[in-house]
Amino acid sequence: MILIVDDRRENILPLKKILELHRFSVDTAESGEEALKKVLNTSYSVIILDVQMPGMDGFEVANAIAGFSKARDTSIIFLSAVNTEKKFITKGYTSGGTDYLTKPVDPDILVLKVKMLQKLYEQQQELRATQDALRKEIDTRKQAQEELALRVQGLQTVLASLPQMAFTITPDVKLEYVNQHWYRYATISSNFQETDTDDAACVEWKTALNHGIEYTREMRLKELHTGAYRYHLLRILPIVQQDVLVRWVGTFTDIHSQKQVAELLEQQVELRTNELLTKNTELERTNHELQQFTWVVSHDLKEPLRKIQLLNDTIKEKYLSNNPEAVSYLERSIRSSARMSAMINDLLMYSRLSSLEPFQPTDLNAMLRELLLDFDDTISLKGAVVQIDQLPVIDTMPSRIRQVFQNLISNALKFAKENIPPIISIQADRIDKKDIDGTPAADGPFCRIVIQDNGIGFDEKFLDRIFILFQRLHNRSSYEGTGIGLAIARKNIDKHNGLITAQSRIDEGARFIIVLPVKQAS
Repeated sequence: MILIVDDRRENILPLKKILELHRFSVDTAESGEEALKKVLNTSYSVIILDVQMPGMDGFEVANAIAGFSKARDTSIIFLSAVNTEKKFITKGYTSGGTDYLTKPVDPDILVLKVKMLQKLYEQQQELRATQDALRKEIDTRKQAQEELALRVQGLQTVLASLPQMAFTITPDVKLEYVNQHWYRYATISSNFQETDTDDAACVEWKTALNHGIEYTREMRLKELHTGAYRYHLLRILPIVQQDVLVRWVGTFTDIHSQKQVAELLEQQVELRTNELLTKNTELERTNHELQQFTWVVSHDLKEPLRKIQLLNDTIKEKYLSNNPEAVSYLERSIRSSARMSAMINDLLMYSRLSSLEPFQPTDLNAMLRELLLDFDDTISLKGAVVQIDQLPVIDTMPSRIRQVFQNLISNALKFAKENIPPIISIQADRIDKKDIDGTPAADGPFCRIVIQDNGIGFDEKFLDRIFILFQRLHNRSSYEGTGIGLAIARKNIDKHNGLITAQSRIDEGARFIIVLPVKQAS
């Protein structure tokens, strides 16, 4: 904005009109006092000031304006029709004037001067704005540096209080700070960039350095006052602020005691492993000898039992046909001998379960069709119905999985309700995991087989007992058996890396559930 100051209105109006025609904003004042008031409240780029004015003349007004900080960039053009001598022109310049024109004024010259001074004012304002912005930026950076210095000081205070060796590294990989513990050891070079070897640890450090990631390794450091080497864990972390790496912070943690304990444990584990291998070899030899012993003893026991049974039968038929009481006692003896023979056979079978047998793909349907031929007489006698769904081909030890189904079908026929034909169903499905309640899956890695009957059942509180050797839930007078069959079944299923359990209620039948891998691991 331009300010025209003149005590005569007729001088102001032509100048104002000329400037407004050139798109300048113009303000006016008709005395020096009025001009000073306006300068205090408004910023002007140029003041056109008349020298001859009553009260305060132009020189006095200029001197007063020079003391206003708000007008420090304002240019003053003096106009005078009377004071045209050199001394007045000189006084105008010394009073703070930018130019001194005498009347009559050439309008074009005046406009050109005002335009030039207006442009100068705008450049000064831009310069001041730039200076202010730079000053703020400098203040901001100074504050940031002070904050950073405080943070670094705080970090160094923390590192100094640590029980470990601690240090910081600059982004250009120069050692910046170390705490007091550093000087206890002969450590690695202060220039962490000296990693030109092909050592694996150096390659890892280069990788961490290039990618700005954590670096960790174990190393031995020499303690200066003892000369002993101690194991330390080196850990270097990058410190990033606003996505810029500002430094690395590292620590050496003494792990010598833990390392010694670990090495001692490794030695003890190795020693214990060797002992276990030796014990296992002895156990295998003892187990083999026990199997041989079992075979010999069972064979030697079965032979006199056969003779006892044969002699008892001969005595009953030849000498006791007329003595019913003696026949009753003798038949009880024969039954006991038969039961003892069956028990010896089952024990011999159970002892053989520890021997190795290879897995092979087994068609369970074919195996069950063949197995049911052994039960033809019992099935026919009891009017039993056996329903078998389509079963998959899975990896098994054929003879042992046959034992499992043989014992479970035998029990289903044996523990049937009186005067009610047994109904036995065998179903299978693929499941997703080794779990009795696994979810069905067409290509599941496990097979769940369910053998269900409508027999007398049992109380599930005895579930843990039925799979234990010689455990029986019924007396021998009601149901025959040695109490070994389900123990054999569980041991065989264990050999197949599977699961077996049962669900039942008294008088509501029993449901045996088996889970087996479809493919056995090599």
